[in-house]
Amino acid sequence: MISVDAFDLRILSALQDDGRLTNQQLADVAGLSASQCSRRRMRLEQDKVIAGYHAELACEALGFNVIAFIHITLATHSPDNAKRFRALVNRTADIQEAYSLTGDADYLLKAVLRDLKSLSDIVNNVLMPHQSVAHVRSSIVLDRLKESSKLPL
Repeated sequence: MISVDAFDLRILSALQDDGRLTNQQLADVAGLSASQCSRRRMRLEQDKVIAGYHAELACEALGFNVIAFIHITLATHSPDNAKRFRALVNRTADIQEAYSLTGDADYLLKAVLRDLKSLSDIVNNVLMPHQSVAHVRSSIVLDRLKESSKLPL
């Protein structure tokens, strides 16, 4: 774990809200000079506390109208089978997030898709036929109550 102080936390909090802030704008928020903010930002980036910057796209505006969570149970729990499944997940662009779980399912996938046919295709033509998969159960998101990638600093 990297050591951060109150100034770093203010910088990180501000960058979570707007990753395009200039060093002067960060300085105004953090109560430091622009050069101090620049040095701190560079340190936080080098230490991988700031993992990257990206544009947040509006999925509906681009025609992605279905979000689905897909529970996967593997056929066998061997390292090779898990490796094959991970490779499948990594080459499937529709899957945005994937988590290994405890409990009834082995994995939880989040897929963002254009329509229900696309969900049917990924379930029936990609996941179910794969030799590593034994069971697939999907849930379609009806309404998004909250979405955030912000850490509670």
